Amino acid sequence: MTLTTERPVAKTPPATWRTRLQGPAVFATVAVLALVVAPLLLEPFRLGLLAKYLVYAIVALGIGLAWGQGGMLVLGQGVFFGLGGYAMGMHLKLVEAQGDLPDFMVWSGVEQLPALWEPFANPVFALAMVVLAPMALATALGALVFRQRVRGAYFAILTQALAAAFVILLIGQQGLTGGTNGLTNFFELFGQDLALDETQRVLYIVVAVVLGLLYLGARQLVNSRFGRLLVAVRDGEDRVRFLGYNPATVKTVTFAISAGMAGLAGALFVPVVGIISPALLGVVPSLELVVAVAVGGRFALAGAVLGAVVMGYAKTTFSEQFAGGWLYLQGALFILVMTLAPRGIAGLLRRRRKETR
Repeated sequence: MTLTTERPVAKTPPATWRTRLQGPAVFATVAVLALVVAPLLLEPFRLGLLAKYLVYAIVALGIGLAWGQGGMLVLGQGVFFGLGGYAMGMHLKLVEAQGDLPDFMVWSGVEQLPALWEPFANPVFALAMVVLAPMALATALGALVFRQRVRGAYFAILTQALAAAFVILLIGQQGLTGGTNGLTNFFELFGQDLALDETQRVLYIVVAVVLGLLYLGARQLVNSRFGRLLVAVRDGEDRVRFLGYNPATVKTVTFAISAGMAGLAGALFVPVVGIISPALLGVVPSLELVVAVAVGGRFALAGAVLGAVVMGYAKTTFSEQFAGGWLYLQGALFILVMTLAPRGIAGLLRRRRKETR
């Protein structure tokens, strides 16, 4: 008779039906609140503010994908947001001009429509460029940078410099981009009057649906084999390279997807808010979105979305009372969260849920 000293292997208990349904149930609850409850309870002005927060949440979702899952700290998402916003704004201005020059070009002394503007009269071309232009720029930049193994703080500074250069370019082209004022005075979207409350309500629903679909797509991507490879690149890029994979390709694809989300958000921002200008695209707005993702929780896609909505609401609320002190409050909040809760609000909620089990 032989005695064995092997210890029994502890098996992880199978997930119960409650655990499996928890994620879809939370998503369904949030979707009902966003699509049904909010339009019924909120007045048009507040609903418009919520729509703006959700637009920013789309950008934050892309940042969460690139930074939280891929380890790429992007400080220049305003560039891609601006490309999408200006593409949509150019189309709307041409539609309103009805064959004439847009109003700001007349004020600037432009006598003929620039060749760059002509294709944007076609709605299909404009909508395609909303996503394709940011993704093309991100792909070109990523292919150039990631092959040289530029990462970390160097990549972050590079994207920040790109945002600053983009703003300078927009301001310097008064007759082409509207200069400092940007593109304003949008009255119609595909034949619908943007001043009507009903149109703004439909726009809000469109923004909410787009955010929901992008979140589901991003979550599916993270849970796929590509998503696991992306996390592996974040945690050990050199090891992934030694295993035969090309981290540059993985990071470039993710960076392009993140840029496409930002471009789509910019296009939705134009009819929701009614303006697109360089002041919305520079270094500071890009940093604010990164702070929002950090506060919400960069390692969780839902945390990135939550952070954008919470920070947007906080900015509106506190700036009404402390117009000059909001930036200090924002910086203090960022330092506090990164010091006491590096995983943000989502990390705190997850830890609390584990402790209560």
